[in-house]
Amino acid sequence: MGIFDRLADVEARFKHVRHELENPNVTQDQSKYRSLMKETAELEPVVELYRAYKERLQQKQDALSLLESERDPELKALAKEEVALAEAALPNLEEQLKLALLPRDPNDEKNVILEVRPAAGGDEAGLFAEEIFRAYTLYAQRQGWTVEVMSYTPGAVGGVKEAIASISGDKVFSKLKHESGVHRVQRVPKTETQGRVHTSTITVAVIPEAQEVDVKINPNDLRIDVFRSGGAGGQSVNTTDSAVRVTHIPTGTVVICQDEKSQLKNKNKALKVLYSRLKAAEDAKAIASASEARLAQIGTGDRSERIRTYNFPQSRITDHRIGLTLHQIDEVMNGGLDLLVAPLIAHAQAEALKAGEGAG
Repeated sequence: MGIFDRLADVEARFKHVRHELENPNVTQDQSKYRSLMKETAELEPVVELYRAYKERLQQKQDALSLLESERDPELKALAKEEVALAEAALPNLEEQLKLALLPRDPNDEKNVILEVRPAAGGDEAGLFAEEIFRAYTLYAQRQGWTVEVMSYTPGAVGGVKEAIASISGDKVFSKLKHESGVHRVQRVPKTETQGRVHTSTITVAVIPEAQEVDVKINPNDLRIDVFRSGGAGGQSVNTTDSAVRVTHIPTGTVVICQDEKSQLKNKNKALKVLYSRLKAAEDAKAIASASEARLAQIGTGDRSERIRTYNFPQSRITDHRIGLTLHQIDEVMNGGLDLLVAPLIAHAQAEALKAGEGAG
């Protein structure tokens, strides 16, 4: 089926759904009504684009007809100009229509669990992990998203050993999903007295947030331990057992949350992270283990495995997957991640279009 046959089908379905929404029986069935409203919202942008394309195409055809039949030089000139404008606009509209018809990632609309950890490089990796976590937090604020820290474990000399956050908002996963992997940093550490550039790595995992209903977990497969939480150097130690460790016994997945003073809140946060990790593992068709799925996503953390390099002495960021190099490291580290996110999304769309044309 060609693209315009598919678009005609989409438009026909849109008309049918709109007609259904006017049916009194449907409006009384809230579940069906919500489902049809959601479908309308998904179809409407495609239909509007398709109608704009058809309108522009009709304008071109009308102008061509006028060009052939009209003898008045001024009208012929106007018709010729109209043809040129239409021919300039149509390819862009057609490209947009192709993108609109690409299969959607079912996770694109979801919120995410963001996990950042130091890998190779010792204390310097922990410091950079903290900075990257801050960059994502600032980016989320720019997007109007909400960030809730689920777990934050400080390093011994600053930085973090682990930072986990829930990020919620409009299409969070669609924008952050390309951030998963090993991020490499090259710079002179604060502790370096010789002025030598060191290379360190951190791992970033972006996991679509899952609900309890998305994953079937036998309660008997969970071990929940409580203990007293404590900060770095023994500071901020609670006098009650509020920290919670949840272990999924079959996969060995462990989640610890101790940021809240309430044991119940820490337990709920830990379970939220656990469900999302296990769902991500299922989606990745991991070999019966969430830890293996996560390892496949973020790599081992070795210096040779990386998706992106941040070179501070040269203010340079390179994304190795698409060969993109920017000299705006300060802007990116202060939340300007759209400089990287937008090209990655555009590249993924271009690759999907090529794959679709190849299949056709």
